[in-house]
Amino acid sequence: MTQLMERPTRVKRVRANITVDISDMKLSRSPTDVIVTYSLGSCVGVTLYDPVAQVGGMIHCMLPLSKIDPEKARLKPYMFVDTGVAAMLGELYSMGAQRQNIVAKVAGAGSPLGKEETFRIGQRNYTILRKFLWKNNILIDKEDVGGSKARTLYLYLADGRTTVKSEGQEVEL
Repeated sequence: MTQLMERPTRVKRVRANITVDISDMKLSRSPTDVIVTYSLGSCVGVTLYDPVAQVGGMIHCMLPLSKIDPEKARLKPYMFVDTGVAAMLGELYSMGAQRQNIVAKVAGAGSPLGKEETFRIGQRNYTILRKFLWKNNILIDKEDVGGSKARTLYLYLADGRTTVKSEGQEVEL
């Protein structure tokens, strides 16, 4: 009789995808997590990662300024760049992140309807984001913004790697 030899089993690290919806924010410190948001058009997606504390997160903001609807901003702060990114930073700091270590990456802020888009929401989202981060001494490390293509943004908590997938291609920021 022939004896079958069993193959050694490999331990595979399973990555857990955490989805960030529109007007949503997610944070993690688990190295197996991958945070993702889909369909960034005029919305802006922001990843903030502290490689020293090994914590990070992602936000998907729809509108630039909360002053257009303070009540909605109170109920859904992540909908707006100004209130959402402020809340995100506060949460990251409470998890041990330090401002001087934060790496910021940005995607979206486009004009899905073309250059003649009346309200220029994407451009305004990006402008407010840059101003807010600048006032907080955080510079954008890399970005993929503008244009008319939709983007999917990924943040890998194991090392802070951030990628953008669009039109069938994925690139690292």
